[in-house]
Amino acid sequence: MDKIGNRSKGIILIIISAFGFAMMSAFVKLAGDLPSFQKTFFRNLVSCFVAMFFIIKHKQSFFGKRENQKILITRSAFGTLGIIFNFYAIDNLVLSDANMLNKLSPFLVIIFSALFLKEKINSRQLISIIIAFIGALFIIRPEFNMAVVPAMVGVLGAICAAAAYTCLRFLGGKEKHYTIVFYFSTFSLIVIAPFMIAVYKPMGIMQFMYLIFAGIFATVGQFGITLAYKYAPSKEISIFDYSNIIFSAIISFVIFGVLPDYMSIIGYVVIFGASLYMYLYNRKLDKKRA
Repeated sequence: MDKIGNRSKGIILIIISAFGFAMMSAFVKLAGDLPSFQKTFFRNLVSCFVAMFFIIKHKQSFFGKRENQKILITRSAFGTLGIIFNFYAIDNLVLSDANMLNKLSPFLVIIFSALFLKEKINSRQLISIIIAFIGALFIIRPEFNMAVVPAMVGVLGAICAAAAYTCLRFLGGKEKHYTIVFYFSTFSLIVIAPFMIAVYKPMGIMQFMYLIFAGIFATVGQFGITLAYKYAPSKEISIFDYSNIIFSAIISFVIFGVLPDYMSIIGYVVIFGASLYMYLYNRKLDKKRA
């Protein structure tokens, strides 16, 4: 009964996380024509203060153990690039398109884990990866012109996010999640600050508030997904993270009056189908091992 309860908690938390990230994306888009560096800076500023509060409250380390520094820096670097690329895609694509391209990251984690953590890829995982990227092509619709650039940047964001998640897998339980979030947020603020100052655009009060709300909802998303995986393994609940696309499509229609076209919807179905296939396959494996 306790196991079922924990799984339910994990599902609820990952759905809350998905809603948090969808709202973050909406506020980033509402902030308007501001540089991605500027948006990323304010997004991470809020996360930094929230993580600092939890570190002080629980008396944890701010910057982690000495032996984990290389992985923490690598995770932070890829995480920062991932956010910058993702925000650029959000600004230049339909909201649900940008978020779905970012959801390629779980498939890319499989590849990176095989390359760097020596985890084996089986044939079913390989098929799922190929199918997911076919789905991405329906969203990207490659053409030899500049129109494809935002979608390709969105894919780059997914690649960087996958690299960051692979680092998190390596860290495992070696660092507290408060420490990892604080380290990443602080690293990002320091690295981005010079670029933000160089391209800074004056903001109105509403734009500033939108970015603060983006940071608040990003923090909800970040801590939500971290806590979700504390209650249940990713293979059991990661499928529910795709509720982000439903939230994004609704928000995109209600706030921006825009819906994805039929080609994008085909892409969503294909990518979601590949993820559902892997979810069901993992559950079947677990039953055989039980």
